[in-house]
Amino acid sequence: MSRAGILPIVAAVFALACIPFLINSNAVLNFLVTALLLTLAGQGWNVLGGFGGQYSFGHAAFFGTGAYVTAILQVRYGFNAWPAFGIGIVAGAAFAEVLRIIASVAPITGAGVGTLIKLDLGARALQFQSRAAFYWFILALVAIALVITKLIEQSRFGAWLVAVRENEDAARALGVDATRVKLGAMTISAAMTAAAGCFYAQYFLFLDAAIAYGPWISVEALLAPIIGGAGTVFGPLLGALMVKTLGEAAKHVTGDVPGLDLVLYGVVLILVVGFAPRGVAGVIARCRAWLTPPAKLAREAAHD
Repeated sequence: MSRAGILPIVAAVFALACIPFLINSNAVLNFLVTALLLTLAGQGWNVLGGFGGQYSFGHAAFFGTGAYVTAILQVRYGFNAWPAFGIGIVAGAAFAEVLRIIASVAPITGAGVGTLIKLDLGARALQFQSRAAFYWFILALVAIALVITKLIEQSRFGAWLVAVRENEDAARALGVDATRVKLGAMTISAAMTAAAGCFYAQYFLFLDAAIAYGPWISVEALLAPIIGGAGTVFGPLLGALMVKTLGEAAKHVTGDVPGLDLVLYGVVLILVVGFAPRGVAGVIARCRAWLTPPAKLAREAAHD
């Protein structure tokens, strides 16, 4: 990865990491934690849908699988939270829809009652007294996802993924194994989304099938990168912050009216598709191009 590619990620992560030192509000930190959780799930969708053009409306399957596997391993089999977290990510990458059905009916998942993870404060159990610690943990996961996405963007695999998105038949004619490329993107996408599910389980300590496999995560994981900029590294982060801000604004203005946030998201999505098809990241890129001297842009392009 080039220096120009990694520096924006380092700068963004460093700036976000400093926030708990400046703001001590649990409400603000909880907002940022959930926004970063959505960023991680959205980045999973972005790899598959944004770069690969393989649109998925069922990322809740990966999210729920990661969440349930990490919870079940801890509650039923006494696993330490750290290896359970890792196994949950692997499971989400390999196995999803079958577990959704099992989670709704099987005693091992608590069926309709849900699964409650025992409160055991301490880093060993991945349970922290401070919200700041949770914030830094999810930020570290998001940072890893950003780096992975940047590596994909700059790699031959990323070029193959874009080629399949633009014209699969032409890509095959040029020797690209489209099936293998799509499966690779699906695996990476599922792993990122499952990691978000694993974090959700550790943060909230309770799961049921309606939450873990609910449509909310599929909708928001899709909206975040589209609003922020599908097929860009920072799109899911920008979009997640916007989605969560809009959701909070809707609650404050009208109260907890069911479905109002979805209406608001729909309006914003229509505006983005109509006036900023490349999302917030595209708007920022255009503004930067207008303000940056052409010679400097040419040097940066040559460096990349």
